[in-house]
Amino acid sequence: MSDVARAAGVSLGTVSNVLNRPDKVAPATRRRVEDAIATLGFVRNGAARSLAAGRSTTLGFVVADLTNSFFTDMVRGVQERAEAAGFKLLLADAGAEGERQGAYLDLFEEERAAGILLAPRDDVAERVHHVRSRRVPIVLLNVPSGEAGLCAVETDNAHGGYLAAQHLIGLGRRRLLWAGPRHFRPTRERLSGVERAVSEAGGDVTLTVEVTRDVRVEDGRRVAETVHHLPPERRPDGVVAGADLLALGFVQVCQARGRLRIPDDVALVGYDNNREAWSSMVPITTLDQSGDEMGATAADMLLDELGVRGRSREQHRHRTARLEPVLVPRASTLGREG
Repeated sequence: MSDVARAAGVSLGTVSNVLNRPDKVAPATRRRVEDAIATLGFVRNGAARSLAAGRSTTLGFVVADLTNSFFTDMVRGVQERAEAAGFKLLLADAGAEGERQGAYLDLFEEERAAGILLAPRDDVAERVHHVRSRRVPIVLLNVPSGEAGLCAVETDNAHGGYLAAQHLIGLGRRRLLWAGPRHFRPTRERLSGVERAVSEAGGDVTLTVEVTRDVRVEDGRRVAETVHHLPPERRPDGVVAGADLLALGFVQVCQARGRLRIPDDVALVGYDNNREAWSSMVPITTLDQSGDEMGATAADMLLDELGVRGRSREQHRHRTARLEPVLVPRASTLGREG
């Protein structure tokens, strides 16, 4: 700023006014300062400015996997709320890696982000506690908080799994298969809902559990290969996939092999309402979690804790908001005519 002031022949205070209160500077003077800024390539230090002002207008958001459109929907919801409140959003993709996730949380702390949003893939209790101990507000997405001093937004995953299984059972499917990882809490809860629906149906409906490493397309392909090698009497006629990318991999193998027709031979339900589910060769029935709403709700919680919603930070009360998933039937269970 001193260099800009010298080049423009003005005081340091005038440069500050041009940057922060341009309406207080005469047009001719403002143009001189702006020309000096452009010539010198000056970019103000946002971190230093935040330290000097004692506050930041930046929010950090660490998401598990931006290749999944569910998380990009969250980002959109957060961004709209943040910008409306005068905040900018810094986005980091952890790529489903815990170490990278932790590194980005550290970075946002170092950059003095006013608050952090986190959509994790696994248990992050220790890392979240570390952030909270430094008095940095943090909100979790797609998982419950697990503690009183934290806000979170989640979907009722158990109910979603229940709806998925009920849908298949209602269509007359009697040999169900669940495919998904157990080490992710959301998918584990979805399985519990599937199990409840099967239990309520009595002995007429059976359930097989196929545990996968992750929720990626290649995991779904491996499940489909396993199913193709089963004898007809043991082959499932209904599959609930823990995520849409899993379901997509299943569809790809069925289409490539041509032996199992979806949904004639096996009906398929995914989860997330990922964009991949819409554009799949066979559009996939799924559970919509409304990522936009989840992001907007989380952003509102964080802004409320920051005291920018008309209430003081002391008035903020931590809570977990639970959103209801909605079944979206498509061709993978209803057929092309459905």
